[in-house]
Amino acid sequence: MRYLGLDLGTKTLGISVSDKDNMMALPVKTICFPVNDYRACLKELKSIIEEKNITELVLGLPKNMNNSIGFAGERSYKFKELLEEEFKLKVHLVDERLSTVEAEKILITSNNSRKKRKKVIDNVASSLILDTFLKGRRKEFEQKKEL
Repeated sequence: MRYLGLDLGTKTLGISVSDKDNMMALPVKTICFPVNDYRACLKELKSIIEEKNITELVLGLPKNMNNSIGFAGERSYKFKELLEEEFKLKVHLVDERLSTVEAEKILITSNNSRKKRKKVIDNVASSLILDTFLKGRRKEFEQKKEL
């Protein structure tokens, strides 16, 4: 099983992939597309899915701090439906509150310029989303082993 992590914006899609052991998330790239034209990134996404032998997708679900779903969250739900329809793969939604903030902190700490951060922040955010998912899977597996 191999996972692809996705961080959806209004004109970019950050992409990361799990390693072969599903222990860590590795940034792949950011796909840029016209504002709110989510179908425009599907061809390139399909190529990555096939090249990396992806079996399931992990999509960030932005929630408000009070746990409600706003416009960005609704956008992720619609994109999830589009992905399932297009690729016939399972799509997991992962709470991504503050993932971009955390990605920004990581990039600032590593002394990346503002210009460089802007280019890679979606990749880093997608890696954080996928990493959260992978950690959750490992925790579930460990709990099942204890039973």
